[in-house]
Amino acid sequence: MSNTEQSPVVWTPDEDTLTHSRMGRFKAWLEQQGFGPFADYHALHQWSVTELETFWQKVWDYCGLVCETPAKRVLGNREMPGADWFPGMTLNFAANLLQPADGDQANREAVVAYCETRPVLRKTYAELKADTGALEAFLRSRGIAKGDRVAGVVTNGYEAMVGMLAATSLGAIWSSASPDFGIGAINDRFGQIEPTALIVVNGYGYGGKVFSRQNDFADLIAGLPSLKVVVSIAQLPEEAPIPGELVTTWDDAIAFGCGQAPSYTPVTPDHPVYILYSSGTTGKPKCIVHGTAGLLVNHAKELILHGDIGPGDRFLYFTTCGWMMWNWQASALMTGAAVITVDGSPGYPDLNALWQTVAEERVTHYGTSARFIAGCRKAGLKPARTLDQSHLRVVFSTGSPLLPEDYDWMYTDGAPHTLLGSIAGGTDICGCFVGATPLLPVRRGEIQCRLLGVDAVAYGDDGQPVSEGRGELVCRQPLPSMPVSFWQDAGNERYREAYFNTFPGVWAHGDFIEFTEHGGAIIYGRSDATLNPGGVRIGTAEIYRQVETIADVKDSLVVGRQIDGDVEVVLLVVPAEGVSVTDELAKTLRTRIREGASPRHVPRHIVEVPDIPYTRSGKKVELAVARLINGSRKADNRDALGNPEALDSIRECLKLAALLPE
Repeated sequence: MSNTEQSPVVWTPDEDTLTHSRMGRFKAWLEQQGFGPFADYHALHQWSVTELETFWQKVWDYCGLVCETPAKRVLGNREMPGADWFPGMTLNFAANLLQPADGDQANREAVVAYCETRPVLRKTYAELKADTGALEAFLRSRGIAKGDRVAGVVTNGYEAMVGMLAATSLGAIWSSASPDFGIGAINDRFGQIEPTALIVVNGYGYGGKVFSRQNDFADLIAGLPSLKVVVSIAQLPEEAPIPGELVTTWDDAIAFGCGQAPSYTPVTPDHPVYILYSSGTTGKPKCIVHGTAGLLVNHAKELILHGDIGPGDRFLYFTTCGWMMWNWQASALMTGAAVITVDGSPGYPDLNALWQTVAEERVTHYGTSARFIAGCRKAGLKPARTLDQSHLRVVFSTGSPLLPEDYDWMYTDGAPHTLLGSIAGGTDICGCFVGATPLLPVRRGEIQCRLLGVDAVAYGDDGQPVSEGRGELVCRQPLPSMPVSFWQDAGNERYREAYFNTFPGVWAHGDFIEFTEHGGAIIYGRSDATLNPGGVRIGTAEIYRQVETIADVKDSLVVGRQIDGDVEVVLLVVPAEGVSVTDELAKTLRTRIREGASPRHVPRHIVEVPDIPYTRSGKKVELAVARLINGSRKADNRDALGNPEALDSIRECLKLAALLPE
């Protein structure tokens, strides 16, 4: 039976959603201007990739984006890499995000910040604009100028938003990391971009514990000789600020610039707005540079049209400032919605805490990770039955493929009346290739659609679209939020190698994907982690789909072990509490995998381990374990992992199982 035959509809848009969602109104608005008519979402998508320039201009206009000087055209050079978006335009990123501060939204909540160490903070758009202007004035007084890098070691809260807006208002470039990163991991990032300003917390709270980091961050400052100024945030109010001559407290910085308005310095479309980072598990992370106009217009499309977020809505995405979802969440300010930020452990004091916040804050759009949803399912949570979800319309999920069983949980016990929007893209584009739309049904185990303006298909090894089945996720036409460059990458060599070497002139994203007959998508894992037993390509997510629905399994990881010219599938299992991987459980796993996937998916070896390694943004680190089991001497960057000790315990377990090369 094919995947598409196993995909029953679990949510269907009603007539009101089809007509009055922002995507529905955008479609009707286009038809009023003589485009279309569009029979359905798929027809609208086809038009968006056929008439690429017209589409992106219409997104700009419909979403109310503003610029200082209009573009001469939407797209100059179309070649990838190097597509030239909005040539001739000048604009400011912060001016667009703070537009609601100058209208009837000014006194509505802009940011509501929750954290484990301070009371809830509530700020209006007017207050957010005022603090942005004040911080910008302070940074200017210390010599920070257009093109400088402003780095933040910050928690997901109000100050991070103000820091980013102040930096981008003056034409500087914002780059952030989470304060739970090791100093080595932060230096690997910021050491490459040489920031002149650093905004930094004095510690953070997580899981009911407090972590003071003044001394660590004093060492960080000493290791960044480019710095001219440091602003210390009292995330731990009882603790001292970061020591040092360059340091000013947050309150003093804001008081210094009080009353100053943001400058909204105009910049060119490809002027860097953000520097984001690859995970850096195999060495220093790549510094991915995102341009101002392209990122802005793509986020407008994703949040306003696909996400259906607008004035009066309340948006909570659980993230940290070391993950691109923070940047995505921050852009929701342009919609006039209130952004509800949460810093701390998603499981503290229990897994229900975030769902309670969603209910109490009347959240309309809630975003989380597939891993969190799976955790709620396994814990038997039933927020739909215990909490008021009357305001909640959309639940976003990302970070890894969402299991079909997690769709089942969401539509019974999670949030049954919402659109479950599984979205997938990456740090590379700070956005999505495939995701949600209010105009289509949600099918169990499927991402709904290709996003508008995204010419995504699955390629076979021959560089041609596959007519059915799975292949490499590619994008055949430019997308505005593709990076403008990598930092200090002469001739764009590393950039080209990262995305364009596989299929010249076509973006290869590195995901193994199938597009279904409904136009939906199923992702089978990273293509660089696919397994090839007997020469047949298998996505790791196909095995996780079977294994991680078994109650006795807490977590798992799949790798391929190269032996005698072939590949053996090795399954690492973290058993549930009080359970061991017995012969009986191993037999259950093999049977489930054989029946649910195929005999080729059945692991040759099943090994019990105490933990699975994850990146700091919550992604399984398959490649590091694959290198370990195949005897690679290439050193992994342990600072990039959230739990590097997991690799050590896996090494010992593989030794005991006689699976490590001598």
